[in-house]
Amino acid sequence: MALKPEPTIPFHSVQYALRILETVSHHDSGVTDTRIAQETGLPLGHLTSLLLTLRREGYVEQITDGAYVIGASLLLLGTGEARRQALETRLQQMLVQLRDSVGAAVYLSRYVDGEIRVTQYADGPHAPAVNEWVDFRSSAHASAVGKCLLAQLDQDGRRDHLSRHRTARLTSRTITNEKVLFSKLDSQPATVPVLDLQEYAVGTVCAAVPLTAGASAGCLALSLPVEDAHRLRAAADALNRRAAPVLLSMAL
Repeated sequence: MALKPEPTIPFHSVQYALRILETVSHHDSGVTDTRIAQETGLPLGHLTSLLLTLRREGYVEQITDGAYVIGASLLLLGTGEARRQALETRLQQMLVQLRDSVGAAVYLSRYVDGEIRVTQYADGPHAPAVNEWVDFRSSAHASAVGKCLLAQLDQDGRRDHLSRHRTARLTSRTITNEKVLFSKLDSQPATVPVLDLQEYAVGTVCAAVPLTAGASAGCLALSLPVEDAHRLRAAADALNRRAAPVLLSMAL
């Protein structure tokens, strides 16, 4: 039976939005707004406003013939491979937007099974990625990404990591003393970006902010050529302010 809207209920009601999503999901090849109206009982005027909202949030998409299909955000509510691919696509879009807004290459990293992994990144001609001259997994003590992830581990977790990856001197600025490194990590405020001022590579400066979702340690980072070092703190602050949507997507 079609759902008839009550005049006392706002037409942006979640109840109606869910009914629209249910209808669209039943039509793999797409469904027109007229058909959606017929199946939900919503007047076209109310339906149009809801469809605009759902499109803006990525829950539905409009294909070439004007019909509606489910969008990436709706796929995120599912499980399995479709959810994983939709999440990666959404995160990549966010990274590209961040790259353009902060004017730097950006990276999404996680600490998984005792190792540092850069899972996604966005660079470009005017935002070059850092040259990974030493494996990021072996340079946690020197990179902004690594230090940000180590800061989210307890003392035992840090010692375990460094027992497998020695604190080699990569540049004259690299901290190789474990006690000094841990002291700096402990004194790092959670709300302040972690910096790498040519500790990993000469000619590159970096910053990272934590993305902790549950028990999982993650971070969002950026890198700049050293000639743009004067922009690092402003870019890092901008990255910090824009980290919330990325964290939300990771937590879904």
